[in-house]
Amino acid sequence: AYRFAKGEEMQINGSLHKLQRPLDFVAISDHAEYFGETYTMMNPGTPGYDDPIATQMREVNNLEDGLSLFVEYVVKPNRTGDKPHPDFWQGPESVKSGWRKNFVATERHYEPGKFTTLHAFEWSSAPNAGNLHRNVIFRDTLVPELPFSAVDGRDPQELWAWMQQQMDQGSTLLAIPHNSNGSKGLMFPEKDLSDQALSEEYLRTRSKMEPLIEMMQIKGNSEVHPKFWINDEFADFETAESIQDFSDRKFEERNFVRYGLKRGLKHQDEAGINPFKYGFIGGTDSHNGTPSNVEEDNYSVGSHGLADQTAQDRVANTIDGWATAYDINPGSLAGVWAESNTREAIWDAMKRKETFATSGPRIKVRMFAGYDLQDAYDSYQAMVSAGINQAIPMGGDLPKSTGKSPKFLAWAMKDPIGPNLDRIQIIKGWIENGEMKEKIYNVAVSDNREINADGSVSPLNATVNLETGAFDTSKGSPELSVVWEDPDFDPTQQAFYYSRVIQLPTARWTLWDEIREGVTYPESVAQTLQERAWGSPIWYNPN
Repeated sequence: AYRFAKGEEMQINGSLHKLQRPLDFVAISDHAEYFGETYTMMNPGTPGYDDPIATQMREVNNLEDGLSLFVEYVVKPNRTGDKPHPDFWQGPESVKSGWRKNFVATERHYEPGKFTTLHAFEWSSAPNAGNLHRNVIFRDTLVPELPFSAVDGRDPQELWAWMQQQMDQGSTLLAIPHNSNGSKGLMFPEKDLSDQALSEEYLRTRSKMEPLIEMMQIKGNSEVHPKFWINDEFADFETAESIQDFSDRKFEERNFVRYGLKRGLKHQDEAGINPFKYGFIGGTDSHNGTPSNVEEDNYSVGSHGLADQTAQDRVANTIDGWATAYDINPGSLAGVWAESNTREAIWDAMKRKETFATSGPRIKVRMFAGYDLQDAYDSYQAMVSAGINQAIPMGGDLPKSTGKSPKFLAWAMKDPIGPNLDRIQIIKGWIENGEMKEKIYNVAVSDNREINADGSVSPLNATVNLETGAFDTSKGSPELSVVWEDPDFDPTQQAFYYSRVIQLPTARWTLWDEIREGVTYPESVAQTLQERAWGSPIWYNPN
C-alpha cells in the first residue's frame, strides 16, 4: 500500500494499477481486529498457516466463496461480539507480529520532507451494525506492542481510556471517527452505549481524544443528506442511498457531520463542553490496499476485491453488508496546512484542526477569521500574511467580540488538472434561544455572477460531454478569494463557520465505465457530479 501511495505500479485485483499522482503523506490504518489472522495467513511457516480455513481465505478466487468466508469470519463476529477469532488465530503474539510488521513497513517508507508515513490502525466497533469506527493516528514511533481492537472493547469510552493509558506512557495519538452516515444514530448520540446520559467525563474525553472527523469516504458523503437539508442545493452528493438496504441502517439527521457540529454547540450551551468540535479530514477506506485512488477516471480496479473487480461486477454486485457497488465512490482526500512534510508537522496540524477534506480532486482550501482585517487583499501571499498575523486559522476559536463583527478570509484554488471552481460557500451554525440553526452563504462566485438579494446565485451551464467524459473548460474560476463579513452576526450567540468549495461538473466513474467498458448502469445512477472541498470550522463562543 505504501508503494502504491508513492506512485509505484502494483498488481491490484488481478491487474497492474497505479495512482495518477503520488501522495505526500498517508496513514495505512488496518483493522486492529484482524492483525493476527492476516499475519498467520500471509506468512508461510507461521503456526496456523496451513489451517484449512486460513488456506481457503488465502486462495479464494470467486465472489460466492469469498462472501461466505467474509460473512462467517468478519461480519458476524464484528457485529455480535461472539467468537471474534477463527480457530487458526494464534493469540496476542500473532497480533503483535502483524502490528510489528506494519511498523517496520511504515518506518521503511518514511522519507521526511518527501513522503510521510504515519503509524496507525483502525478500531472497528459496530454494535448492532451501527458504525463507530475510529482511525487511531500516532505522532511518532512511540507506539504500544499491541493495538486496541473492538474485541478488547466495543465502547468508544474504552478506546479513549486505552488512549489515555498510552499517553500516560509517553505516546502521542488521536482518533478520527469515520463513516458517520452509517452509524445508525450512534456517532452523535444523546446517550452512551450503556444508555446513560452523556456525562461530563464523556464530553471532555471525547473532545480531547478526537479533534477531527472524516467528512467523506468510499461509503458516502457524511456532511449532509437532501432528505434532511432540503434547502441545501448541493446536499444531493454521493449519498450512497443503498446503505439503507443493509443491516437496517436507515438515514437519520443525527448521522451527519453538520448536525453533529450543531449538536456540539448545544452541548456547549447546556454543559459548557463541546464534544463534537471537529475539524474535517478525508479518507479512502478502500479494502484493496490502494490508498487515495480517488480519481474518477482511475477506478478500474474498484475498492473491495472480487465484489467490484470489473465494470460488469460494479453494475451487478453489492459491497456485502454496505451498498450496491455503483453507490460506492472512489473516496476522499485529506489536506493539512503544515510547516513541513514530516510526521510531527502533519500530526500537529491535524491536532489543531488546520485541515480540509476534498471529495477527490486536489482542490486547496484556506480560511482565516478576525476582527481587524481589511476588506480586500491583492494577493494570496498578502491574505495569508494577514491571516497569520491578525487572525486565526481554520480549526481555531475567535476571541469574544468587543463590538465588532468578524471578517473571514476565504480562499480556494482548483485542482491543476481538473475543471474550474463554481463558488465558495460559508456554512454557519448557531444556537439561538436554545435552538440549533444554520444558514448557507454564497460568498465568492465565478464568471462575474451576482449574488442575489436572497443570497442565491444563478447556476452555470457547464456541461460534461457524455460521449467522451470531457468537462467544460470555458467557465468557472481557477482561484476564488473573498473577505466576507457575517451580516447576521450576534456577539451573544455561539456559532461555527466552515467553507465549502464547489467545483464545476465532471464525469463520475460510472460514466467512465460506460464509455470505456460498454456497460450500462441504471438510469438512477449519476453520470456526472460536482466535486467539492470542505475547510475545517472556525468557532465563536461569547462566554
